[in-house]
Amino acid sequence: MKINKSTRITGKNVVLVPYKEKHVLRYHEWMKSPELQRLTASEPLTLEQEYSMQRSWHEDADKCTFIILDKHQLEETRNEIEAMIGDTNLYLNDPEEPSTAEVEIMIAVTKNRGKGHGWESVIHMLRYVRRGSKMQSVPRNNHGEESGRRLDPLADGRNKRHVDQ
Repeated sequence: MKINKSTRITGKNVVLVPYKEKHVLRYHEWMKSPELQRLTASEPLTLEQEYSMQRSWHEDADKCTFIILDKHQLEETRNEIEAMIGDTNLYLNDPEEPSTAEVEIMIAVTKNRGKGHGWESVIHMLRYVRRGSKMQSVPRNNHGEESGRRLDPLADGRNKRHVDQ
């Protein structure tokens, strides 16, 4: 998404940066993993296709993608590529319903899973989009129906996982 092309979001344990060309090679290496392909329902792409996909995501007004960096590793190495641990995406799938979106998270680096990095990244993504748009989260039951109350995902996230804001 062009809107986040120069955005950097720093949290307690993660840093979110826009998915740029310099990230593609490492991302491509991750996506060669059959496990990640299965978990993300992805098909393997050639490196050229991956570069094309990155450009497409960068230009698309209906997608917002951030690469997730391990903040502590970034502070130690000062190298974004080495600090890459995953990505988070937001898709505005329905032009008729601009207040709804789909959010995805992938923590590709196994040692970084289960540490709350994904949850923290999604909270930052939602906060970023919510501040920059009129989007609101609407809780839905297991059948996809609205449950009748508006939800503050940031407050619920802090309560559920104790993520410092």
